[in-house]
Amino acid sequence: MNEPLEHRDPAIRVAAMPADTNANGDIFGGWLMSMMDSAAGLTAARFSKGRTVTAAMDGMQFHLPVKVGDEVSVYAEIERVGRTSMTIAVEAWRRERFSEASQKVTQAKFTFVAIDDDGLPRPIEPQE
Repeated sequence: MNEPLEHRDPAIRVAAMPADTNANGDIFGGWLMSMMDSAAGLTAARFSKGRTVTAAMDGMQFHLPVKVGDEVSVYAEIERVGRTSMTIAVEAWRRERFSEASQKVTQAKFTFVAIDDDGLPRPIEPQE
């Protein structure tokens, strides 16, 4: 990566809401993982110009909790492209509702496979 992901446009930006919390009042890690998978999926589909599916997720580490009202920005960047698959680096950042400072809360690598209408792997077309 040439520049930190948080200096780019986010793939997804959303406010964390009370319905997304666990019993301790923090945002569910699964909710955050879902936002990250969605951001990676949008990136993969746009790059491959078609349907894609999540094949794997690696290296997720939670650094900080996300609180209700935090703005969550999810950034995605394609790191590697194979014949039918791609690896996408994803980072999630939180910004308190009335603050300008952001903090990285987690990151992970997602592997997506491009598929055809029958659900079978298809080649990713070279980018022009």
